[in-house]
Amino acid sequence: MDHHTTTGRTGAPTAPPRPVPFFTHARSFEDRWPAIRDRLTEVADDGKFSHGSQVGRFEQALAAWTGARFAVGVNSGTDALVLALRACGLRPGDEVVVPAFSFVATASSVALAGGTPVFADIDPVGYGLDPAAADAAVTARTRMLMPVHLFCQLADMRGLTRVAERHGLTVLEDSAEAIGMRWGGVHAGLLGAGGVLSFFPTKTLGALGDAGAFLTDDPQLAETVAALRHHGRHGRTLGHFPGISRPTDLIGVNSKMDDLQAAVLLGKLPALAEDIRRRAALAAAYSERLRDTPGVLRLPTLVQREVPTEPVFYVYLIEVERRDALVAYLAGHGVGTETYYPVPLHLQPCFAHLGYRRGQFPHAERACERTVALPLYPDLGTDDVDRVCDLIRRFATGRAAR
Repeated sequence: MDHHTTTGRTGAPTAPPRPVPFFTHARSFEDRWPAIRDRLTEVADDGKFSHGSQVGRFEQALAAWTGARFAVGVNSGTDALVLALRACGLRPGDEVVVPAFSFVATASSVALAGGTPVFADIDPVGYGLDPAAADAAVTARTRMLMPVHLFCQLADMRGLTRVAERHGLTVLEDSAEAIGMRWGGVHAGLLGAGGVLSFFPTKTLGALGDAGAFLTDDPQLAETVAALRHHGRHGRTLGHFPGISRPTDLIGVNSKMDDLQAAVLLGKLPALAEDIRRRAALAAAYSERLRDTPGVLRLPTLVQREVPTEPVFYVYLIEVERRDALVAYLAGHGVGTETYYPVPLHLQPCFAHLGYRRGQFPHAERACERTVALPLYPDLGTDDVDRVCDLIRRFATGRAAR
């Protein structure tokens, strides 16, 4: 049955099923609007809309929530990566080993910071950078490893740390998706030199636009990233105009966090733990309903590590046969999905000059052909999960046209 208006048993027309978007936060945002409104009113009263007191308060709250000594707010997760790479001492021509399966910003940030991304294959179960593949990719020019924590769990940080120690490399974490994830009680981004967070609206903690942060326990790195985000200015900058034209010894950029975004994040942060629990419950509901569905090749699998870890379901990712056909079928029934990621990084046109070929990283390439993310966010209802899973089963068992 298609998604158009149909006729019920009495002959009266029935309404089409309610669409299930890939993401929306309309209901939860309305619930949290009073706290957010109060923060926004403070911004308006203060008259400082960028790099002001709300940013400072958010940095303190974020550091306390994650356990980081320092949290530095910037205007996006991508900028956080670029500035962190520069602060860690990346020089022109230096190589950074990154996974071939990730969002393009993982590798483009290396290029923007003046380095060269070197790709390696992934663990096919957890989708993180594989330590053995990373080890094989190291050359005399390699300076850093950049693991990416994707979807719901951390990369193998014990194995990757051993590789880094063996070769004398710095570990910088692309933990953009990983707020709330922990390894042995240590928050993502604090297992190496530092890490980043993205607050893009769809993230587990999302702003109303772009925003990001750098986390670290290293005071020198925190100071350098803080300077680089504001045109290389050292010393006090938050809410401080005097001295804006004083000499600077770093070539920085304009990557300050807006106070409006900091206010929104401060208003939403108290509900983050609740949102994480809701995401876990929805993920469990998906797994229960999709288990043993024909054509579903893999449901999210939490990899057992040497220490206790805490997953957070930012994305519910499955591997399926005929992925693109399933995506089209779900879209035709009003269900949104997202393909993570249709092209592996080593085959992206912008990296063609690096000379990689198809077939070099089979696990990454296979994931790009089979993975799809289903709707997952706190506003999602269990009835929505039921509907999405019913459509997937219909598609998988050949009942899609009925």
